[in-house]
Amino acid sequence: MQMSSAKAIITGAASGLGAATARGFREAGAQVTIFDRDAERGQALAAEIGATYVTVDVTDEASVAAGVAAAKAAMGGVNVLVNCAGIAIGEKTVGKEGPHDLARYRKVIDVNLVGTFNCIRLAAAEMAGNDLVDGERGAIVNTASIAAFDGQKGQAAYAASKAGVAGMTLPIARDLAQNAIRINTIAPGLFLTPMLMGLPEDARTQLAADVPFPRRLGDPAEYARLVRFMVECGYLNGETIRIDGALRMR
Repeated sequence: MQMSSAKAIITGAASGLGAATARGFREAGAQVTIFDRDAERGQALAAEIGATYVTVDVTDEASVAAGVAAAKAAMGGVNVLVNCAGIAIGEKTVGKEGPHDLARYRKVIDVNLVGTFNCIRLAAAEMAGNDLVDGERGAIVNTASIAAFDGQKGQAAYAASKAGVAGMTLPIARDLAQNAIRINTIAPGLFLTPMLMGLPEDARTQLAADVPFPRRLGDPAEYARLVRFMVECGYLNGETIRIDGALRMR
C-alpha cells in the first residue's frame, strides 16, 4: 500500500508515538483521522497537519464504532489502523502497602490489550468491504513494548498487556488473511515521549546509557518510519519487531 492511498486511523495520536505517526503519514500524503480522549491536543494537532480528530475511548465499543464511521465519512474509507493508545503504571505484585491493586491491573489490560483488540475488530470489519488494491484491503499496526519480553519489576500489568498485544498478532493475521488484511506489531524500547520528557535530564541520560547502540533514547519519528514501512511492505504480516537499540531490560 502506498501512503498516497492510505486512509488511516491512528489511536492515541494526540501526543507521543501516535502524534509522530500522524505527522509522518500526512507528510507522506496519507489521509489521517486521530482517535484520542484529549480533545484539546487532538484538535490542535489535527488543525496543524490537516487531519480529522474524533474523541474516542478505545475501551468502549460504541465509541470506537462511531469513530470508525466518522473516519470513513471524513476520508472516504478506512484502510489503515495504527494502535498507539495506551497507559502505563508502576506497581509491584506485593508492595509496601500490600498486594497489587486489582482495579488498576484491570484498567491497564482493558486499555492496552482489550482496547487494541476492540479497534482492530471494528476497523477490520470496515476494511473487509474495501476493494482490493495491490492485492490487499487494509493494513494494521499495533504498539506493544519490549516490556512484553523483558519487563522490569513493577511492570506486571504493563508487561502482561503488551505481551498480549504481541501474542495476538499472529492469530489475528491468520484470521484476517481471508479478508486480505495484514497486521503487524512494533515493540518500542525507550522513546522520547511525553512520559520520558517529564523526567529530569540526568534521569533521561541514565536511561539512555543502558542502550547499547545508538546510546540514546529513540526519536518518535523513527517509530513512525517503521510504521510506514509496515504499511507499505505488502509481504510483511504477522510479525512483531523490536525497535530499541538492542536494549534488553533487566
